[in-house]
Amino acid sequence: MPKLSGSSRGTAAKQRTVVRSMTRRHQVGAAGLLVAAGAGAAAGALAGARMISGPRRPWPDYRFSTFEVGVPSEDVTFAADDGTRLSGWWLDRPGSERVVIVSHGHRGNKSDMLGIGPGLWRAGNSVLLFDFRGNGDSDDGPQSLAHYEQADLRAAIEYAVARRPDAALVLVGFSMGASVSILVAADDPRVRGLVLDSPFADMHGVIANAVTRLRLPAVPLVWLTDRATRWRYGYGFHQVAPIEVIDRLAPRPILLMHGDQDRVIPLEHAHRLFAAAGEPKHLKVFEGADHCGGYFQERAAYIRLVADFVDGIRRA
Repeated sequence: MPKLSGSSRGTAAKQRTVVRSMTRRHQVGAAGLLVAAGAGAAAGALAGARMISGPRRPWPDYRFSTFEVGVPSEDVTFAADDGTRLSGWWLDRPGSERVVIVSHGHRGNKSDMLGIGPGLWRAGNSVLLFDFRGNGDSDDGPQSLAHYEQADLRAAIEYAVARRPDAALVLVGFSMGASVSILVAADDPRVRGLVLDSPFADMHGVIANAVTRLRLPAVPLVWLTDRATRWRYGYGFHQVAPIEVIDRLAPRPILLMHGDQDRVIPLEHAHRLFAAAGEPKHLKVFEGADHCGGYFQERAAYIRLVADFVDGIRRA
């Protein structure tokens, strides 16, 4: 190998110095990008946790009532065990054999249930529609995705049972409300049957689906959002898993419904829940329906399906 002259050696040394300097700058730059990415992921996780569990009400908060559908109702209030005041509509059928409690979805309210609720009332049932905490006419309180709301449904059950202790109690829920219904009924034998439209099997799965649909890296972001939810709102995703308790509903009948084009809670959640549930159970899949879309495909047929199922439930 030829020897380098003094000038060449100096040039080579300068090049090595430049290379080392550039390497250090790239390392510092890469570290900065990682820190920025980490900060961005943390901020995204906090934002996601706030979207899931933080207080949020629409403005202007215009909602329909039972007036619009021509159904007589009574405004009622009751309190969850943490003191949160809840608001509802009682649709009375004196002497009816059943009381149906209808639970709306995440960020919804009882006015969303003005199709199925009055439909079941016209079919001869007493019906209770109510707002989960932080929604509709109910007060704010610690909010979540089907965790703190379990206390609200338990309070609704206590109200309905006190009002009609002689009637069979049936739960009808949509999306989050369906998942809450599973979680609550698993420990309450007074519930004699359930209609579950588009429930999720586990909170982790439904959040992972939402993150994936946004084309974001699911594994770190879901984990970070879970940690942010624990830190900021006091519960973790593992605490909301209807799939782990649905087997405890048997031998009470279940009608499980889901759209095969559901983008919010994929159909596989329904298949997992159905496989885990005991008998008697029935799964109705609405072809071409998105999230909770079965009702809107043919409203009268949907109400008949649910009303016929409810009609077969008797008090023990």
